[in-house]
Formats: sequence, structure tokens, C-alpha cells
Amino acid sequence: FFQAEDGIRDRDVTGVQTCALPIFLASGSGSLFQALIDAPARGNAFAISGFVTDQSAAPACSRAAKAGIPVAVISLSDYESRQQWNEALADAIATYEPDLVVSAGFMRLIGEPAITRFAGRIINTHPALLPQFPGAHAVRDALAAGATMTGSTVHFIDAGMDTGPVIVQEPLLIAEDDNEATLHEKIKVVERRLLLEVVTDLSHTLGSHS
Repeated sequence: FFQAEDGIRDRDVTGVQTCALPIFLASGSGSLFQALIDAPARGNAFAISGFVTDQSAAPACSRAAKAGIPVAVISLSDYESRQQWNEALADAIATYEPDLVVSAGFMRLIGEPAITRFAGRIINTHPALLPQFPGAHAVRDALAAGATMTGSTVHFIDAGMDTGPVIVQEPLLIAEDDNEATLHEKIKVVERRLLLEVVTDLSHTLGSHS
């Protein structure tokens, strides 16, 4: 998630524009999350203000804790219904008053409460060139289809499955000897770079209008 904090909203961080700060959603290892954690040290003018996950044992939680980033765990099993969980997720996000919500490796569909409250401010990465190969097994599906090219997409989230407006895409050739693991690693390299570029751009844009 990216949140424009007091002082950041009013201060020219880069010498050109103000910027927003991020909040992040993930369920797994958090390699994309780590790329954004490391970004300020490389001169990018944003800092992550919070991390929300549905998996308390996700390695990404340890990455957040090590970086001193607040963590909120919203586990589906703690709620009587999916709708209650959807509302709890939206409330957890709202705690950070984010300008931008970044979902990368978050393995559940984000429900209507969050989509409505943060419309136009939730982005996601996907390991394919949408609208090709939507869903949780995009890399596997591309190989099974005999595709010779795939890639990475960063897009806004809407109520559908990987159907939101595309922000940026980059193609990647599939080698003859690629398998699911090797291809996914190649895509992750592209994903990390594209996500950092998009988050940086949107942070400046959203922060300057906060």
C-alpha cells in the first residue's frame, strides 16, 4: 500500500514532485515486496507504510518485520463468511489511509468492499500478457498452450479476474527448454522492474494530488 503521510504530502521529496507511500498485499515469499522495501535505498522517494496478508506464516511477513513495517494478518479462517473477510480486509487496508494499494502475490480475489473503497488505487502484477492466460496458473497455462511469448502485466484491479485496465506490459520470449520454474523466474525479473517503475510513477502522481 502506498500512503501519503503528513509532511510527505506537503514536502517536495524529489525536488520535482511530492510522493505517496506504499501499502502492500501478499500471500507468499514476498520477492516483489522485497524489491519495493529495498527501493528507497536506491534513491526512490517512497517508503512502505504497511503490509497486509492472509497468511500469518508467509515469508513476506518476516521481510516486513525485518524492515520495521507494520503487519496486519487477515486470515479467512478467522471469519464466518467470505463477505466478513472481504470487509475486514478493506478495514485493514483503510487503517493505513493509503493512496495506493499494491497487490503482488496476494492469492485471493479482492472483494467488492476494498475495490469500492479504493477504486482506481489498487494495482496488481500478473505473469502473462493479459488478457492472455488470466488466473492463478498463467505460466503453466502459457507453456501448456505452446505459446512462444509471454510476459508481465501491471494493471488496475476491478471486480473481475485479471480484467482491470492495463498500466504497462512487457513481452518475454519463451525458450524451447523453459519449464514452469525457469520461465517464472525470468518473468519475476521483469515484474520487479515494472512494478517499481509503476509504483514510483503513481506515488508521485497520487502524492502530488493528496
